[in-house]
Amino acid sequence: MSTVIETETRTAAPERTPSKKTVLMCRPEHFTVVYQINPWMDPAKPTDTALAVQQWQVLHDTYVGLGFDVHLIDPVEGLPDMVYAANGGTVIDGIAYGAKFTHEQRAAEGPAYMDWFRQAGFDVREPVETNEGEGDFLLVGDVILAGTGFRSDSSSHDELRRITGREVVTLNLVNPSFYHLDTAIAVLDSRPGQEHIAYLPSAFDEPSLEILRERYPDAILVSEEDAAVLGLNSYSDGRNVVIAARAKGFEQQLRDAGYHPIGVDLSELLLGGGGVKCCTLELRR
Repeated sequence: MSTVIETETRTAAPERTPSKKTVLMCRPEHFTVVYQINPWMDPAKPTDTALAVQQWQVLHDTYVGLGFDVHLIDPVEGLPDMVYAANGGTVIDGIAYGAKFTHEQRAAEGPAYMDWFRQAGFDVREPVETNEGEGDFLLVGDVILAGTGFRSDSSSHDELRRITGREVVTLNLVNPSFYHLDTAIAVLDSRPGQEHIAYLPSAFDEPSLEILRERYPDAILVSEEDAAVLGLNSYSDGRNVVIAARAKGFEQQLRDAGYHPIGVDLSELLLGGGGVKCCTLELRR
């Protein structure tokens, strides 16, 4: 009589390597919630600007500690959402495609960011179509994933395609709590040939899900619980992933996939509907 011993074969997580990142941020010196333009915002709830600055500073210092090149744009009084730098534009190949906001409360942010891009030497393209920058445009490899449904108009996808010469893939968002693409998808590795993302399936319609499943079969699927604290609104250098501190399930998923998650508390800025990625605009020369 022989005994067969079965052993479980586990696939080792790939070795993740970081890449150098250059980002733009805006200190939330004027942050408050005085209007409501997304489900997260409630002007009746008090906000603490000093706490927002303190939490933002931790994020800033985390990036510096990771060796990122961090640039700052001066905050403008009367623009409390300017801290969400990702919405200020899309910068790819030295071209800065400006933002044109849906809501009038944020309209002045677009020109403010385009002025900064010009001064920094980028080739600025003023938008014709409504778009909210990297909030809805995510570069994954050589492809730009582009969100629509709540903020950016799908016609801006064609505009960005013409400007960059890159493939732009439209994804339709259907849950108002995840009104920007960067609240529903995290780009974990953007390097060509190493593309890897995480996403919340329920944030998309079925045709968009078919696209995501086909293009990213190894994507991490994140729980509703972790998405609800904007866990997917994260920023990665290919190894280190800065995420919402409360997204514990996603944190473990990242560890299992070979990443080094770093949790930060941006709970005050969450009152405005933004997290880590919202505060981070990547500058690609």
